Amino acid sequence: MPTPAPRTVAEYVAAGSAYLARHQVENPQVACELLASHLFQCGRLELFRHYPATPAAALVDAWRRGLKRLADGEPLQYVLGEWDFRQLTLTVDRRALIPRPETEELVDLVLAKPELWQGTRDDAAALPLLVDVGTGSGCIALSLAWEKPRARYVAIDASAEALELARANAQRCGLADRIEFRQACGCGEFPAGSVAGIVANLPYIPTAEIDTLERHIRAHEPHQALDGGPDGLDIVRQVARDAAMVLRAGGWLFLEIGDAQGPATHDLLEELGFLHIKISADLAGHTRFAQAQLSAQ
Repeated sequence: MPTPAPRTVAEYVAAGSAYLARHQVENPQVACELLASHLFQCGRLELFRHYPATPAAALVDAWRRGLKRLADGEPLQYVLGEWDFRQLTLTVDRRALIPRPETEELVDLVLAKPELWQGTRDDAAALPLLVDVGTGSGCIALSLAWEKPRARYVAIDASAEALELARANAQRCGLADRIEFRQACGCGEFPAGSVAGIVANLPYIPTAEIDTLERHIRAHEPHQALDGGPDGLDIVRQVARDAAMVLRAGGWLFLEIGDAQGPATHDLLEELGFLHIKISADLAGHTRFAQAQLSAQ
């Protein structure tokens, strides 16, 4: 006897989860529930309230389209069209990398440096200047501007499409007047000694490793935001050199790096004259961050 067609939301969730599992989608139950809660415009934990209901045909059609995209390997975040990053909900799509939890930790490192946030309260021009290089969706700059409004922010990306997305997210979050967006490679155009802090989640995947990434990453996220050259550090080197020129005395550089790039990044920063260099791991235990201070003299 054939399996009866789903009728209730609970039955659709069960059938959708099984479908995603057959297509080897990671965490199929969670993915199905998040898709369903997005369609019902409720939190995932509130979805159970809809379980007894019979969903409208239009909602079922949208649900099936979303499940098909997930089964074809598209990231859940792109299917949903938005994702939470720290205290903000951002629009996400193929124009930029998906904001990830480890990048939230990078923001924590910036927030934890009290000397960055010193400035004259009554003089906007004297507020510290923070630059986000490779802004992508804008997640870093927007979070900093949200959590530390007493500063000036410039967000930079080489991709015009990524900047378009970042600007849209600034509008969405009510921060459009708090951040200046610029299209550029690196950050060398700032006057020497003018920048308090630079934070950068740059492309750091070695070129040869791009094809070994998980399907949902290599097939859907922008390669321009992933490919860091032969050893993954081409753009990191460029930005570190720029930072050594434009940071003020005692200014800070914060980088997200690959798991195997700690020693090379440490040596690079040391050669450029940075002090207090620290390579640290993310919460998963992977080497992920580099921070360093320009000499105060």
